[in-house]
Order: sequence, then structure tokens, then C-alpha cells
Amino acid sequence: MTQKLEGKIAVITGGTSGIGLATAKRFAAEGAHVFITGRREATLERALAEIGPNATGIRADSASTADLDTLFDTVKSAKGRIDVLFVSAGGGDMAPLGAITEEQYESTFGRNVKGLIFTVQKALPLMADGGSVILTGSTTGVAGTANFSVYSASKAAVRNLARSWILDLKGREIRVNLVSPGPTRTPGLVELAGPDEGNQKGFLDFLASQVPAGRVGEPDEIAKAVVFLASDDSSFVTGAELFVDGGLVQV
Repeated sequence: MTQKLEGKIAVITGGTSGIGLATAKRFAAEGAHVFITGRREATLERALAEIGPNATGIRADSASTADLDTLFDTVKSAKGRIDVLFVSAGGGDMAPLGAITEEQYESTFGRNVKGLIFTVQKALPLMADGGSVILTGSTTGVAGTANFSVYSASKAAVRNLARSWILDLKGREIRVNLVSPGPTRTPGLVELAGPDEGNQKGFLDFLASQVPAGRVGEPDEIAKAVVFLASDDSSFVTGAELFVDGGLVQV
């Protein structure tokens, strides 16, 4: 059976856990060589062991432009081009209006907006014409979310960046799309409930109760959608936001 990404060179930022790791596994299984980034060496090594031989790990923080330079210099030396870029790195903390701090704002927008902008911009000289850029959005970018306004605003910014960038890049036929997960069972989501397992389960159960599908998503379900956006199956899809959310923002 033909692999959807056979011979492709892919870069995934934040590829050591959750959706990023699940996608790296899918990309490798579909024939791509995958470069993943992570901020901690130990988790990077564990992720590479899970993905297999078609992966290269680079220790990098996407909010650091110097680290991004190291990332793309490494990719250039090793493979010379990028066919698929998936910006998975990001995150945020919960805080209600009145308790938002400057540090929280800088951290969230640094990871989700600044880091994303410069990841894509620094990748452009290596991007193959006709390549695919996939950004990570969120259902919170289109729906109000209590105690999560800074994160939600950062994801709304990402949505508009995609709309603008397809115009900037149309001469090179580089597609830019968003995948926007709903509540998904990732370490980053679970940790929002704190370290207590009972609180974590209660948090996930509450989120599941809000989803028409009646459950939270799994990282591999999001990864399958990213493979679609990365592959030629989505050759006429650009500027789109693909919700993989169990129907959460559709009702």
C-alpha cells in the first residue's frame, strides 16, 4: 500500500509528547523522515525510541529564535529541505480575569504566537514549493472559555495568521492550515487539573460531558487529521481550520 508521506521531510515542533508525538509516529509510519524538537533531552530520547529510525531529535525551545536557528541549520545540513512543517509546540496556564499576570501573558504569547511566527518564517527558506504548513489552533480560539482567555486569544491570533499567510505564500503554492483539537487526553491538558489523579479524572469527565461525542479525544485521532493536511489528499485545502473536537464547537 502506498504511504501517504513517502519520501517527505517533516519537522514537528513540540514532538515529544501528546499530539506532537502521536503525529510524529504517524508521519514516520507513512514514510516521512521526521525531525522533532523538545526542551528536555530525556523526553526527547524517549520520544525518538517510540518513533523509530525515521526520526531525528533536536533539543530546542520554540520561543527561542536562537534555538530555531539551530533547528533549521540542522535540517538544512541533514536533508536540505522541508516538505511538511507541523507547529505543535505551545501551551498555556489557566487564570481568570483579575489574576492574569504579565509573566503568564508573555509565556503564553511567546510560545503560541511569537514562537509560531518565527518557526514558520525561519522554515521558509527550506520549505519546498507546494509544501504544507500545519498550525495548531484550538476550539478555545472561537469559543469563550472561562479562566483561559489569554490562551484562547493566542489561538485566535494563530487562526488569523493562517488566513494572511496563504496570501503571502500563494506564489509558492505552500498551503497553510490549522488543526484545532477539542479536549484531548494529553499530558498538557491533564496537568491543568493539578497532580491529584482524582481531580484529573473529574476534569476529564467534565470536559467529556461538554462534547457531543460524549468523550475526550485521543492524540492519535488528532494525528490522523494532521496526516491528511500534510498529504496530497488535501491538495486543494488551504487557509482552513479543521476541527477535530467531537462536535464541540458545532453546536
